[in-house]
Amino acid sequence: MSSPANLLLADLASSGVKQIPTSYIRPISDRPNLSDVQISDVPIPLIDLHGLNGPNHSLIIKQISQACGNDGFFQVKNHGIPEEMIGNVMNIARQFFNLPASERLKSYSDDPTKNTRLSTSFNVKTEQISSWRDFLRLHCYPLEEYVHEWPCNPPSFRRDVAEYCTSIRGLVLKLLEAISESLGLERDYIDEKLGKHGQHMAMNYYPPCPQPELTYGLPGHTDPNLITILLQDDVPGLQVLRNGKWIAVNPIPNTFIINIGDQMQVLSNDRYKSVLHRAVVNCNKERISIPTFYCPSKDAVIAPPKELIDDDHPAVYRDFTYGEYYERFWNRGLVKECCLDLFKSL
Repeated sequence: MSSPANLLLADLASSGVKQIPTSYIRPISDRPNLSDVQISDVPIPLIDLHGLNGPNHSLIIKQISQACGNDGFFQVKNHGIPEEMIGNVMNIARQFFNLPASERLKSYSDDPTKNTRLSTSFNVKTEQISSWRDFLRLHCYPLEEYVHEWPCNPPSFRRDVAEYCTSIRGLVLKLLEAISESLGLERDYIDEKLGKHGQHMAMNYYPPCPQPELTYGLPGHTDPNLITILLQDDVPGLQVLRNGKWIAVNPIPNTFIINIGDQMQVLSNDRYKSVLHRAVVNCNKERISIPTFYCPSKDAVIAPPKELIDDDHPAVYRDFTYGEYYERFWNRGLVKECCLDLFKSL
């Protein structure tokens, strides 16, 4: 095994490097151009879920429909997940990445088939240019199948993360019902199309970067899954593409950012959009983000619903399994061209 400094970015970054290694430097045509990024007071819609089961139900469904169709992203507040639980999972992530390298490396693997693994960049085996991040990837549904594989240091890791995963799944199921309804489908339609369901999450660690204008935390990409629930700390980094311009999405405390994934775009027959987004880094502060990826099981067949197909709206995509889709996505890596084009109807 290589020395820890060769395996994990955090240890390289903390060694006081003044220039990033050439393996992280993007070509000039593919750099963040941070001065061109727009900062908006409300870059993506903020939806209050408080009245979802009450008198505001139809208004919230309409807001979700507009956000999914126009932006592909929205934020939610009054989502029902306690602030204390959010604080606990963020603290656990920070504690994990502050462990000595020897302790963190117990979870290290560059094998993408492992359900629990610490790694760096995106796919160290195939990519030409590295991304400025380390990540801990955890599968978390069904919880009992995976929790024993998770790190047991910090000591409360398994307990705190399991509570968080379970609560996030509850929020996802609530959102899936609302999104189904917003498409004019039965409320359980999307839920029923996911097979046994899958849920995994990443704890992303973006160390301070001495030359943030030359690299990415993660380059522009769409998410291959169904829906993503993002928790981020108070350090900006997420940017979303809108009308050809990158928009910075600055954190709002105690909210989650929701984005539509590629499978939801298919299940909406292109009414809802899976939108390019990226993570940029900065030279002063570390950043932690915790996305939860909710997805179909690998054998689930994904296809546009017949209810959304007519003469004016033919089926945009052929039927495929999620396993087939994800394999294509992983092998291609994070590229700006969405994998969906490979699955369009002829």
